[in-house]
Amino acid sequence: MVCIIKHFGDFSLSLINMSKSNNKIKDVTNMLFVKEGKILLGYKKRGFGMGKYNGFGGKPQGDETIVEAAIREAHEEAGLLIQRCHLVAIVDFGESYLLRMHVYIATEWMGQIVETDEMLPQWFNISEIPYSKMWKDDFYWLPLVLNGKKIKATFKFMNNDDTLGTADNDIIDYRIEERDFDNDSSAD
Repeated sequence: MVCIIKHFGDFSLSLINMSKSNNKIKDVTNMLFVKEGKILLGYKKRGFGMGKYNGFGGKPQGDETIVEAAIREAHEEAGLLIQRCHLVAIVDFGESYLLRMHVYIATEWMGQIVETDEMLPQWFNISEIPYSKMWKDDFYWLPLVLNGKKIKATFKFMNNDDTLGTADNDIIDYRIEERDFDNDSSAD
């Protein structure tokens, strides 16, 4: 099983090295499954973000790369084996405690969707995404990546360092810019 990402090597290494040199950055993944005008989202049944719809993801374990973690988490949470995916966004949250989310879109996968003790997967028409039941920042960046844009975004919230994922935070500042991850070697 290989996740094919065009010219991703340098960019990935740069992000991994940055995250290991600054222990205040926590890298997490978010895998989106998109097919025929629909997106697969998971309703979070427990843990970080409980009660919200989201993509499938989590944090790297051991020496896993970001993309390896994204593939593993998607399999654990939705039962799908990624065959092809690509990086579409890097989204930073927080200030003193920085959460860096690496967003991928899977374009090829195998397997049957399964409900797990953590996630209840559900397909939505892209025109009917339940933004009111998602993280508030999703409304700003998700439509861009679903329309083919690659972005780097930063969000600051009222309760900016919510490490439990339980606050329903209002966005107080954000920045979104297009990025060409195929040729970009920095996350800033």
